[in-house]
Amino acid sequence: MNQSKIKKSPLQRVKMTLGVLALILVAACSKVEGDGTPATRGAEQEVIQVVTTTGMIADLVKEIGGTEVNTVALMQPGVDPHLFKASQGDIQKLDKADIIFYGGLHLEGKMTEILEKLERHKPTVPVSKDIDQAVLRSGADINGTQFDPHIWFDVKHWISAAGTVRDTLSEYDPNHADLYKQNAEAYIEKLNALDAEVKEKINEIPESGRVLVTAHDAFGYFGDAYGMKVMGLQGISTAAEYGSKDVSKLRDYLVENKIKAVFVESSVPPKAMEAVIAGAKEKGHIVKIGGELYSDSMGEPGSGADTYITMVRHNVNTIVDALK
Repeated sequence: MNQSKIKKSPLQRVKMTLGVLALILVAACSKVEGDGTPATRGAEQEVIQVVTTTGMIADLVKEIGGTEVNTVALMQPGVDPHLFKASQGDIQKLDKADIIFYGGLHLEGKMTEILEKLERHKPTVPVSKDIDQAVLRSGADINGTQFDPHIWFDVKHWISAAGTVRDTLSEYDPNHADLYKQNAEAYIEKLNALDAEVKEKINEIPESGRVLVTAHDAFGYFGDAYGMKVMGLQGISTAAEYGSKDVSKLRDYLVENKIKAVFVESSVPPKAMEAVIAGAKEKGHIVKIGGELYSDSMGEPGSGADTYITMVRHNVNTIVDALK
């Protein structure tokens, strides 16, 4: 008799269902030791599967992990992390990952709860975690957010993030800890050079003209680190609403202070800034769009802003060319 044709009793069906659920649970927890500590890399594992939220973090992991990691970013160029909603496919990628890196400080908005739950089952690490909270900017304009999450705009903070990635990879894969250390040292040397380059370039702008006006308040760390006054139409998160009063206030500031350029962002629609420019024109002051900056997302491949270092360099050159 064909066994597949035999009808199973309700009790048998329940037992089979419980068995499948048990297998799923074992698979989900397979990367966690009996004491709840994340397992380290097995000798038979070819490369570490890493999933990151943003492209900037993916670039950082690739620099430090080298050939020992395979890194996938959930968010593509031009995607706003504040508003990002994980699809079922994204959840599957997170489930299959050995390690997950994310920004933290509520950068990922609605994804934050998912990421925090995953911390119980596998290494799920915010790259901002080792930055001293005393140097973090306030994020009081967003519900549930204590600090500004845009840490990558201060290169020194990104150096801290590099150390976090290095230490996480080394703990998970101690056999290649020396490699991660060497890669991190080489990359941090580049970042220190970048930090010095940014400071030198900003000095080309007359002090009175060092005012950076953008669509949302993402560049606060940049302003603090490199001596620029930063103003955004929206708050720290693009989830924060802006109104006609915000547009009028920013318009009046541009007119009164004779600011000659504002900037749009690759991950934020330009409509709001265009309204500010039109308002200033009505008052007799011409303001131009100084260029497009990459704020919450890097550029497309081949854009000249598709790595963290080239993104920072693009932003600085665009700002300086428009304001000097």
